[in-house]
Amino acid sequence: MELSVLQENLAKGLSIVSKAVDSRPNLPVLANILLAADDARLRLSATNLEMSITCWIGAKVSQPGAITLPAKTLSDLVANLSPERVDLSLDTTSQTMRIRCGATKSNIRGIDADEFPSVPTGGQNDVIVPGAVLKEMIAQTVFAAAKDEARPILTGVYIHFEGDVLTMASADGYRLAVRTTKIDSNFAEPFSMVVPARNLAEVGRIISDEDDEVGITLPGGRNTVMFHLRNVDISSQLLEGKYPDFSAIIPRQYRTQTVMYTSDLLRACQRAEIFARDNANSGRIFVKPPKAPGEPGEVVVLGRSIERGDNEGMLDAAVEGEELDIAFNIRYLIDVLRVINEERVVFQSNGKTEPGVIRPENRDDFIHVIMPMSVNS
Repeated sequence: MELSVLQENLAKGLSIVSKAVDSRPNLPVLANILLAADDARLRLSATNLEMSITCWIGAKVSQPGAITLPAKTLSDLVANLSPERVDLSLDTTSQTMRIRCGATKSNIRGIDADEFPSVPTGGQNDVIVPGAVLKEMIAQTVFAAAKDEARPILTGVYIHFEGDVLTMASADGYRLAVRTTKIDSNFAEPFSMVVPARNLAEVGRIISDEDDEVGITLPGGRNTVMFHLRNVDISSQLLEGKYPDFSAIIPRQYRTQTVMYTSDLLRACQRAEIFARDNANSGRIFVKPPKAPGEPGEVVVLGRSIERGDNEGMLDAAVEGEELDIAFNIRYLIDVLRVINEERVVFQSNGKTEPGVIRPENRDDFIHVIMPMSVNS
C-alpha cells in the first residue's frame, strides 16, 4: 500500500469518521480507523458497531492496500502536520504505516485490515432530501430526545414517511419537537423508524454546503438505515420498539398568543438562566396584553436565585388573548430558540398548567411543545 494525499483532505476525513470510534471498545481494532486505497481514492472507515462512517478522499495511489491504524494517534498526528502532501507507505511484514510530510517522518503500528468489521457502504437511494433541509430538520429535533436510558425508545428520533411528507419528532417526557417537510417520493404505505439521536446528530454535523442532496437507504432485511452524502456514507442501527403517539399532546387551540423577536427572547432567557440554575432552571414568563388598542403588549422573563439574586427582562410583543403567568425550564426555551432561524417566534398557551407551544412565525412545519413547571407565588 502506497499513496499520497493532501494533509488538509486527510485531516478533514479523519475528523469526520473519528466520531464513530468507540472511546472504550470491546475489541482493540474498533479503536482503529480503516484505511483502504484503491482507484485513486483513499477510503476511511470507522465503526462502533451501532454506527459506521465511511469517507472517501482523493489520493494518488501507487499501490493499493488496506490497514487499520489507531484513530487518536493518527488523527492527532495528521492534524499537526504541515499543510502539504502526505506520503503513506505500508510495511506489510510489521503492519507499520510510514508517514512522511515535508521533513517529518512518523511510523504508526496498525492491525490487519482483515480483522476490521464489515462496514456497509453504497445502496439504493429510497428517498432523497435536500441536504440543507435535512440538516435543519435534524437540528430542530435531536436536542429534545431523552438523554437517559429509562425509556430507550425516547433516546431516538422518530422518522415517519407517509405520502409525500417526511416527519421527524423527538420527545423526552417534558418537551416535544416535530418537524415536517415535503419530499419528492410518495409512500402509499406509511413507514416509520427510530434512529438513535446521537447517531442522527452526527449525520447533521457532517452534512455540508456541498451536499445538495442526501440519499437515504431505508432498512430492508436488516435493522439499519443509511445516509449517503457526496463523499460520506453513514449507517446507523435502529432502536426497537413502538414510539409513543405524540399527536394528542399538541394543543389545537390557545387562550394567549404572543409574537416576539426570536433574538430578543433568546437573550432574555439566557440572562434569566444565569440565576434560574439555582432554582431547578425554573424561569417565569409573564404575558401582559396591551393596555389600550394600538399599543404593544409586554412579556417579562424572570430568573431568580434565593442566594444570588435575580434578572428580569422585558420585551415588547404582539399579544392576543388573556394575561398569563407561567413557568418553564428556561434551558428548554433556550434550546428551541437556538434552532429557530426566523426573525420572529410565536408562543401560545392555554394557561399556567397547560403545555406551551413555540413555533416560527408564518410557518407550520415546525412546532415545539414544552410542559410547564409549577408556579410558586
